[in-house]
Amino acid sequence: MATLDPPRDPPSILGVPPIRDYGTPTRFARLPSRAQTAGVVLVLVGLAAFIRLHYLTGQLWSDEANTVGIASHSLTAIPGLLWHGGGAPLYFFLLHIWTAAFGASEASAHALSVLIGVASVPVAVWLAWSLFGRRAGYLAGGLFAFNGFITQYAEEARPYELMALLGLLATGAFLHVFVYRRRRGWLALLAASLALMLYTDPWGIFFWAGALLALVPVCSTSADRRGLLRDALIVFGAAAIAFVPWIPTLVHQAGSATAPWHYMPLPGANVPRKLLGSDRVDAALAVAVAAGIVPFLAARRRRTSEAAVAAALIALPLGALVIARLVGFAVPTWTVRYMAPVVAPLLLLAAMASARTGLLGLAVVVVTCAFLANPASFIPTYKSDMRDVAGEVAPYLRPGDVVLVAQPEQTPLAWYYLPRGLRYETPFGPDTHPSWMNWDSAMSRIRRSAPRALVAGLVAHLSPGQHLLLVRPLTEGASNWSQPWTVLVRRRSAELSAAVASDPGLAAVPGAFAPHYYRGSCCLASSALLYVRR
Repeated sequence: MATLDPPRDPPSILGVPPIRDYGTPTRFARLPSRAQTAGVVLVLVGLAAFIRLHYLTGQLWSDEANTVGIASHSLTAIPGLLWHGGGAPLYFFLLHIWTAAFGASEASAHALSVLIGVASVPVAVWLAWSLFGRRAGYLAGGLFAFNGFITQYAEEARPYELMALLGLLATGAFLHVFVYRRRRGWLALLAASLALMLYTDPWGIFFWAGALLALVPVCSTSADRRGLLRDALIVFGAAAIAFVPWIPTLVHQAGSATAPWHYMPLPGANVPRKLLGSDRVDAALAVAVAAGIVPFLAARRRRTSEAAVAAALIALPLGALVIARLVGFAVPTWTVRYMAPVVAPLLLLAAMASARTGLLGLAVVVVTCAFLANPASFIPTYKSDMRDVAGEVAPYLRPGDVVLVAQPEQTPLAWYYLPRGLRYETPFGPDTHPSWMNWDSAMSRIRRSAPRALVAGLVAHLSPGQHLLLVRPLTEGASNWSQPWTVLVRRRSAELSAAVASDPGLAAVPGAFAPHYYRGSCCLASSALLYVRR
């Protein structure tokens, strides 16, 4: 681990001495360097794993079930499914390989994200140490080990944990290449991180925009502007070229395969409040950043490498958030999870500033970690009730029975938890691919749906004694059911329920309903009622 020490190559492009490190406590310094590093990293990794295993066996919700369902198909089929379902392929490829090796249980699906989230800790130590020194490396490791955003998405089978890790790699490589010592050996890592980010989630383009804006303050003080612009063209150009094969799919998704239930953004000044964990964490880290950055405003320090690094770490996330907010007025992009790569520059800025403010910075990091030590205080523990619903109604079901899911995007979740061999229907009609949701023209399709005709056709094709399981959403929370898509889902659910209940060919099975006890869901929940063909 001795390679973590900042290298002694020529000074930065600004022609000033490199960022200085701070000494360690005497007793700790007596230990061998490798033992110090290994001990700290192992403790931080252990804490991160302990916190992020909190929800390992928790329920999946619809987005996670859709992700697992797509990943259950072959690697060659996944890009085609995403053409209709939305998203980018990298995480689905990884999840496919992971579940092929370890199974597709809840614990296995969550474990991949946990592993990525825990891996961010030693990576953060390495990058912060290589840039700012040993103390900053340790503080960065602590911040990444306890960060609320990373903990939350480490407990979801979704690509945002991978986005956060790629944002960390890209930020560290960006600082090495363009700001701190101009180490061109990091060009490949930066280009690869940017390309992989887009292949994980196209909204990584906001990080790109922030990185390009961060080049402005760097260029303004650089003595090598031509070389800097040349390297920027190489890095961003190579990453863009690598993404070209996916652009036709992205264009189709933007025009047809969108998810219309995304909440449309509203005008107003607000920021993603959960990127760092909570308002208390934001306030605490702001104190350390202010104390650590203000000295760079002095005239004699404005052209130092520390000032350039601080300016880049401020411009990158700020630019990404501002651009995302502006774009959010036109398309539904203003969602916290899309800002995953921005977490890294914010935490690296906090680590650098905290390392420069001595005991104040250490106290701020300790207090921040204490605020986030209990994940149950900010992470939902009951994302969906479909596992409970399936457990109650599954004993009644037989192969060939029909499951009518009134909310189409809940179909992959029902498919995940219910027994195999069932037939699935949605307001769109028969669903021959219940493991994933087809968002192509979903809004127009649900508008054209005819619930009574659909139910009449279903009943006509049921044999006497066959079951029809109606799964409809629990429409709690007014804010969740006031958008164009959810308004239609709620209406079609009520119409389907009325059509099924009034059909003379069906009879409700006594006691065959679920849930008998509803604990309240944070995300999407359903109820189910079983009917039998007379």
